[in-house]
Amino acid sequence: MALVPRSTARLLRVALTLVLAALALVVLWHIYVYYTYAPQTRDGKIRADVVALAADVSGRVDEVLVHDNERVHKGQVLFTIDRVRLANAVAAAEAALVTAQAQDEAAQREYRRYRSLDGVVAPQERDNRMTAAREAAGRRQQAAAALERARIDLERAQVRAPVNGIVSNFSLRPGAYAMAGQPVMALIDEDSYHVVGYFEETKLSRIRVGSRATILIMGEPRALSGHVESFSAGIEDRERSIAAGTLLANVNPTFSWVRLAQRIPVRIALDEVPAGVHLVAGRTATVVLDEADAERDEAPAQQGAVP
Repeated sequence: MALVPRSTARLLRVALTLVLAALALVVLWHIYVYYTYAPQTRDGKIRADVVALAADVSGRVDEVLVHDNERVHKGQVLFTIDRVRLANAVAAAEAALVTAQAQDEAAQREYRRYRSLDGVVAPQERDNRMTAAREAAGRRQQAAAALERARIDLERAQVRAPVNGIVSNFSLRPGAYAMAGQPVMALIDEDSYHVVGYFEETKLSRIRVGSRATILIMGEPRALSGHVESFSAGIEDRERSIAAGTLLANVNPTFSWVRLAQRIPVRIALDEVPAGVHLVAGRTATVVLDEADAERDEAPAQQGAVP
């Protein structure tokens, strides 16, 4: 068996080294292009609309019909507030309306009587009866409005779910006192789940509304599918503020040589969620967009360009 000359072996080693180095450079270049320009980001979050649910009336909590992390439907009663007291307020408002109606009818009869005695009684007396009749009519309308308000309060003593969702951060118990307008629980809108991908601004030129998206949630083996729904219209300029007393722009005079690309929120609508995948607002996700969608949009523009 003939031996390979030493010079030939040396050339083979050099050639192999150069080939491996070239392959490494190609791989590094593709990695650089992918992470710099390809429409993908590991900085994604699952988001959902959160309803801060509060009682519309103040009072003691009578019943709590749900518990923490329970799935509820729109219109379902969650808890009730002091219906006995509010029902008593409706009864009192009904009695006040009956009294106001009687006073109004009496004032109207008195005014009609004085109006029929034209030329017999002084005009001032007739005007006084007209004023009293109008005031009685106003009090009757106020009593009717108060009764309607009392009925609304009684109806809203049953706090219902405004959307389909999941109860979260809920610890209300019977006997507690609920203040009107003070949130007592968070309701995650189950129909509003979406993903927000924070893409570097260098990648926006390759992102289109409607582009198909693949979402990989951390800890989930199955991928979700979706599409780009919209872009954020603006982000905060941290280099600029308003100077006190002058209302002029106060721009940071420093400039770093290494400028990091800012991240722009891109909203991703979910098209398909595999069974068993838990959508939890705040979970971390990786978003990969289909570059073919952007390339198809760019092709017609290039064909129509004037050379």
